[in-house]
Amino acid sequence: MLLRTLQRMVRSHTTAEDLLQETYLRVTRALTERAIEHLEPFVFQTARNLALDHLRARRTHARTIIDDAPISDIHNVVAPDSALEDAAHAIRLLESLSASLETLSPRQQKIFTLSRLHGASYLEIAEQLGVSTSTVQKELKLIMTVCLSVAARLDH
Repeated sequence: MLLRTLQRMVRSHTTAEDLLQETYLRVTRALTERAIEHLEPFVFQTARNLALDHLRARRTHARTIIDDAPISDIHNVVAPDSALEDAAHAIRLLESLSASLETLSPRQQKIFTLSRLHGASYLEIAEQLGVSTSTVQKELKLIMTVCLSVAARLDH
């Protein structure tokens, strides 16, 4: 029952299992330190707090990656030791990758964003999009093939 509650909160079976394990560890540790009069509510509150902490951290991470770094700023960043040619090549690569990624289907773009920008697992992506993990793997393989072909074209 607790696992299902966590799954509903974080929308990921894998993450819910991790949170359930962390709940067990924390409750076990608390029981060694003091007696807990109402164990079940304590367990559920501990799990809820861990889930909320996880969601808060995930939201902060997503904002940091997306909101705090506008794409125009990313295009203007050049490493101080890089040669002008390297910077020009990097800009061409980003422009080509961006153009190629825009040709992907909306679902493929969402899979790419969830995987590469948000660090979501195949299972998390599959659950969010209502597809199988196999579909996510195949789509990511196709997307990465597109990215690699763009890089290969620019390197030649």
